[in-house]
Amino acid sequence: MRLLQLGLKSRTFLLKAAQMKLDHTDRRILALLQQDASRSVADVAAEVGLSQTPCWRRIQKLRAAGVIERTVAILDPKAVDLDLIVFIEVESLDHTPERQERFTREASAMPEVLEIYRMAGETDYLLRVAVRDMAHFDSFYKRLIAAGPLKSVTSKFAMERVKCST
Repeated sequence: MRLLQLGLKSRTFLLKAAQMKLDHTDRRILALLQQDASRSVADVAAEVGLSQTPCWRRIQKLRAAGVIERTVAILDPKAVDLDLIVFIEVESLDHTPERQERFTREASAMPEVLEIYRMAGETDYLLRVAVRDMAHFDSFYKRLIAAGPLKSVTSKFAMERVKCST
């Protein structure tokens, strides 16, 4: 049903991504780019045993199919003074589509929110949030609950980042 709501260009994009089969070389290229997306095509090509042009074409095909969504820089949270990571479980009071859309739109617009997942089970949403300190979290929390009506909001503070990968 969601596919019907998308435009023709988006529908074609989704169909191409769903039809793409990844081979061993594609997966190796993706692994290398996930480790360091700034690597040159020549470097990636040498690592996977291709010449530059075929490797570049594969990367472009992976981008066009949506396998590579975007290329970003992953920052050190301490270096940008946002090293208090909070996982927030949200249970909605109202489960109408309009309410869900409003909550996800408002939460997505908050710069502290790094990720939002709609969940199965008791929790409706799981958010990963980065803030400077407890005062910053309190300010964020007040804005989040204003996006209500929410049945419950449970915050869990990360003590240590043990693993973080792409």
